Amino acid sequence: MKNEYALKYNKEFIIQIFLILILFLLISYNVGRVWGNDIQSSSKILINSNAVSEIIPRGIPAIYGKELGIRYDDVSPNDPQKADQTIVILKNLDLTLSLDGENLQRYIQTLTQISCEYCCGAKSIIFENGQPACGCAHSYAMRGLAKYLIKNHGSEFTDDRILEELGKWKVLFFPGIHETKAEVLKTQGIKADYINLASNKYRGIEKGKTSGGSGMVGGC
Repeated sequence: MKNEYALKYNKEFIIQIFLILILFLLISYNVGRVWGNDIQSSSKILINSNAVSEIIPRGIPAIYGKELGIRYDDVSPNDPQKADQTIVILKNLDLTLSLDGENLQRYIQTLTQISCEYCCGAKSIIFENGQPACGCAHSYAMRGLAKYLIKNHGSEFTDDRILEELGKWKVLFFPGIHETKAEVLKTQGIKADYINLASNKYRGIEKGKTSGGSGMVGGC
């Protein structure tokens, strides 16, 4: 009788252990799937973020960067004080430099193609007579840089190259919205270079899309 009871007890014990093992395996499998999906999703987000951040210019601008003592990296949401200081350097160029003749015509031709629409909403940062059309700090900075390049490096910088440089700084001033715009341009098969991104060529193409990343860097 005792042997029969012991045998029955052992069978039940083995069955219980077996069921526990099955339950453990099922739980482990489901947990693994959840973690795997989370890691995969995180990886996709990280990859997308890294891809988008490629539009942010970095390093020292060619030719004029060392002359003015500025870097693209100086304008960043991580250091608002440094960003404002850099914008002031460029702004002061607008306040102290003047152009005339052919240089003024180049200035008008180039700067009527770019605006500061995320700040003041003007058609462009200058009027057709070359006078300022927007009083925000970002517009001052872009006008100042354009004057400096035309006046000091006019033979080295074509109009398009000047517009491209202004576009780089505008992207730094408004990184989040330009990250969104870059994605919209890519989905429509348009190259996301700095002229397409920041000039008036595709102005407003990103409307209705939610912007990620940082908003505005530097005072308006």
